[in-house]
Amino acid sequence: MFKHDKNLLQMVRVEKPNPTYAAMLTEQLGGPQGELKAAMQYISQSFRIKDPEIKDLFMDIAAEELSHMEMVATAVNLLNGHDVNAQAVQSGTIESQVLTGLAPYLTNGSGVPWTAAYVNVTGDLPADLLSNIAAEQRAKVVYEYLHRQINDKHVRQMIDFLLNREEAHNTLFREAFTKIQDTGSNRDWGVDKDARLYFNLSKPGKYFDVQDPQAPAFQNPDQQH
Repeated sequence: MFKHDKNLLQMVRVEKPNPTYAAMLTEQLGGPQGELKAAMQYISQSFRIKDPEIKDLFMDIAAEELSHMEMVATAVNLLNGHDVNAQAVQSGTIESQVLTGLAPYLTNGSGVPWTAAYVNVTGDLPADLLSNIAAEQRAKVVYEYLHRQINDKHVRQMIDFLLNREEAHNTLFREAFTKIQDTGSNRDWGVDKDARLYFNLSKPGKYFDVQDPQAPAFQNPDQQH
């Protein structure tokens, strides 16, 4: 069961309308690295998770991603302004100007509709956690690109907040991964000698060298030596 709290996770404001940037920010509303993708991916993955602690983690983060989506949509709404005017959009999609009456639309920055094909679900907890870690990292990269291309201090504050929350989610998924090292597709990692081979196929020269590759593991900074 979900309940809607009318208060945003953090206040969203803009200095002035900016329809071009609204089109760009829509990328994080309905794009492949956006908030809706993250929410649907984590919820979908949670349905098969038996560990109650990790299931809660997935659902809690998914619920927060929906609140991020609400924040992004609010910012897009404010940036679009009050009057439809396709001429005000210098790049990106003009869908909101000619189709939705400025209402935020579930598309990427080029107007391509959101699709469930963005969602990765395997039913294998190690694979899904690694996918989620990568998803949070990619979302962070997109927000960093967006941050560079706007001078609006209020929009930047929102993106700073969302960037930090993506980092928090990344850390939590990494923590969960340390707890399931010997389960699922990680259970028999490296049993066969062929799983521990690295082929040096770059000629001339050898820059990357690894002996006896090991299964991936994540640690907190204070646990690293």
